[in-house]
Amino acid sequence: MSGTFMAAEIASQPGCWREAGAFAAANSGRLPAPGARVAVVGCGTSWFVGQAYAVLRETAGLGETDAFAASEFPAGRAYDHVLALSRSGTTTEVHTLLAKLRGRTKTTAITGVPAAIAGAAGAVVDLSAVDERSVVQTRFATTALAMLRAHLGEDLTDVVAQAERVLAEPLPESLVGAAQFSFLGTGWSVGIANEAALKFREACLLWTESYPAWDYRHGPISISEPGRVTWMFGRAPDGLADDVRRAGGTFAESGLDPLADLVRAQLVAGAIARRKGLDPDRPRSLTRSVVLT
Repeated sequence: MSGTFMAAEIASQPGCWREAGAFAAANSGRLPAPGARVAVVGCGTSWFVGQAYAVLRETAGLGETDAFAASEFPAGRAYDHVLALSRSGTTTEVHTLLAKLRGRTKTTAITGVPAAIAGAAGAVVDLSAVDERSVVQTRFATTALAMLRAHLGEDLTDVVAQAERVLAEPLPESLVGAAQFSFLGTGWSVGIANEAALKFREACLLWTESYPAWDYRHGPISISEPGRVTWMFGRAPDGLADDVRRAGGTFAESGLDPLADLVRAQLVAGAIARRKGLDPDRPRSLTRSVVLT
């Protein structure tokens, strides 16, 4: 993966996250106010970032918060504020939803290309400074989540330091050589698990799944065996690691903040892509933005 846009963008993330507080402060009036009933919408990676943020915001006691794929937004529900994530600003489903909400619901778009969506949303958060050249999203999505966490009042100093350590450490062969991954999370890290699974499917065409950790033993654990990895973001339920190992699988649990551990997952996906001779900047059947006709 060395020399790819994806590799450079992964490596740049700690520096991008250091700016999260400044991004949050500059856009405070455009982001959800405490107590507002909020929906977060997006597609793919943006949806999964929304899932993580929704849990974090609601857990912080700042208001009821839901996350939806933009195409599945429940038209009958009333929200005070709808937050739309779109790196390209051109995502068809996001534009379609914003048009339906215009004039009746406060909307904000978080984007890397403000000009592409400025006329569709009520307000725009400009993250063009962390936009990407690779088709596979890394730093834009993680910086958007870091900004949203900073807006919730979190101090990201330790998360940044953890990501820097991840980037400096060698990757275990048990991960780089694996043939299948199941990613798990609890609470807000379920969204991170979903995003990690997508990164592997996009970047290295690998079979991956993702689940809430407590649900993994309700069937999916049956595929665990040698050569397959169960990767936990955050703290695993008691006994889960032993159950996976008894089945012959590798259990990965770092103890890192899930956002920093996502950087490790991105690195592994890139390493597997390199091993398979793939170009993660140009994944099969994918483009930077999905624009439908």
